[in-house]
Formats: sequence, C-alpha cells, structure tokens
Amino acid sequence: MAGIDRRARDVRLAVFDVDGVFTDGTLWLGMDGREQVKPFDIHDGHGVKMLQAGGVRTAIITGRKSGAVAARARELGIGDLIQGARDKVKAFERLLRRYRLDASECAYMGDDLPDLGVMQRCGFAVAPANAVGAVRDRAHLVTRAAGGRGAVRELCERILVAQGRRDLVSGATPVR
Repeated sequence: MAGIDRRARDVRLAVFDVDGVFTDGTLWLGMDGREQVKPFDIHDGHGVKMLQAGGVRTAIITGRKSGAVAARARELGIGDLIQGARDKVKAFERLLRRYRLDASECAYMGDDLPDLGVMQRCGFAVAPANAVGAVRDRAHLVTRAAGGRGAVRELCERILVAQGRRDLVSGATPVR
C-alpha cells in the first residue's frame, strides 16, 4: 500500500478513458447506428470535481467520439478532452508537454488493451474492477468498484487522501 500511496501523492494530472471507466462499457445504439445514450455515475463526477478542487488537473483520452462525452466533460470542467485518439500514448505525451509534467506525475485509468501503452508510461496506472485481465495485471491499483459504478470516484478519493486533502473527501471543505 505504501507504494500506491506514494504514487497517488505525486499525481498532478489524472487522465481517464471513458467507455468502461466513466461508463460501464455498454454502448446504446439507435436504429440509425448512432449512439443514443451514455450513462454516467454522478458520484464519479463529484469525485472529479473534488480532485480539481484539490489542485489536480483532469483530462480524458478516448478512442471514440461522442457528443455525450463532450457534454459531460464540459459539465465537469474537464478542459482537456481528446476524442477519437488513434494513439493514446501520443495524446498523453501532448498533455505532458502542455503542462510540463513528467509521466511519473500522472495517473491514468483505463480498462482495455488500447489503454496499456499509457498505463505503462504513467506513474500511477489504475484499472476498474471490470477491466480486462491484461489491464488489471498492469495496474498499480485495481479499484473495488467497476467502471461506471464508482471506480473514478474511488481513484479520486485515493489521490486526495494520499495528498493530505481528506477535508475534500469528508465534506469539511465545500466543492464548488
């Protein structure tokens, strides 16, 4: 656990995949083949807001493009939204350069094989409980919660507690 807490303490940027992380991975398609609905967990969203209030930047890198994801990112104040990423490592590297960060200062949460490259590069690799085996095996931490069911919130709280911001997790400091 000490290694996980050290990794969490160093996080300055938390990056998330979407499908299987912010959602349970279910894809709802209409008769026209277009995505109709993408459910998000409200507790995960509040976790992101708490993390931001604690001074940690947040970003999304996803291989798909979705208006629902763009709307949710805006709602949560996630300014760095990279959709349609064919190469997630290159997208991650751009974020590192933009914020002049070392990969060791970044957490990444992913659930499937396209996430492995970033997970192998970042300082704190996290997988939700329902991630595929190869991703769980590579993760420094596998959450108890599944994607779309509190995994993001669990990671956010873990980072905040490790960084001495238990006040944000307990509600002692209001999150705006």
